[in-house]
Amino acid sequence: MSAPITSSDALLAAVARGLDVLDLAHPLANGIPCSPNHPGFRMALARRHGDMVRADGGSSANEIIVTGGHVGTHIDALAHVSHDGKLHGGHEAARVQNGGAFSVLGVDTIEPMVCRGVFLDIAGLHGVPCLPDGYGITVADLEAAGVLPDAGDVCLIRTGWSRWWSEPERYLGFGSGVPGVTPQAAEWLAARGVRAAGTDTTAFEQIHAGRGHAIMPVHRILLVDHGIHIIENMRFDELVNHQCSEFTFVLSPLRITGATGSPVRPLALIGK
Repeated sequence: MSAPITSSDALLAAVARGLDVLDLAHPLANGIPCSPNHPGFRMALARRHGDMVRADGGSSANEIIVTGGHVGTHIDALAHVSHDGKLHGGHEAARVQNGGAFSVLGVDTIEPMVCRGVFLDIAGLHGVPCLPDGYGITVADLEAAGVLPDAGDVCLIRTGWSRWWSEPERYLGFGSGVPGVTPQAAEWLAARGVRAAGTDTTAFEQIHAGRGHAIMPVHRILLVDHGIHIIENMRFDELVNHQCSEFTFVLSPLRITGATGSPVRPLALIGK
């Protein structure tokens, strides 16, 4: 286990000793899994080397990127979900979503996160590389997985489902179901006071076979009821290899004004 970095002096000392920086994001690329509820990721070169050559022989290339905010490894803003027409804090969704962007609770309001991260390997707890299709992660699972999250922490929960990342239909699992957190486990996370929770599936919560994303109670519990951000489509291979259950967690969303989500590249910092 690697202790988290909890002060600026400790951070500088840890950097001086050396850090392992673990990338918890999947690469963004054409064809990655994407829920049909969201626009997918597309990138193409808009200019190639040689399309224009300067007088001194120099040339440049660039690209155009089109993506939804909830594609690849991403974070949900509190504006992402409403219940009975209201967002977290009682904001009426219809009144704050005019003009093509949210005036409150957008992804640009999420403060950068540099905090303790806690990793709960539920697949490892059960001795399997991947939890079964549609498995519901319980409070007992979370409590038995090792170190417990405290107030202000980010809790990361591994199902092993990212093994299907290269098979988008299997990964989305609308027919088979996808493992994830049950409503009771979501309430447990909220009671622990976490600031965000993340996992290695596209929807965080338990998806029952054949039901797809028809009902999303965990999103309501975390985002609407408790103001807890959700991070989805994470990649935990390196954390598993390091056998690390707590670390310094770093995440900063893109400051897209009034957006409901943003691609992110979360990092786990582990002192050597």
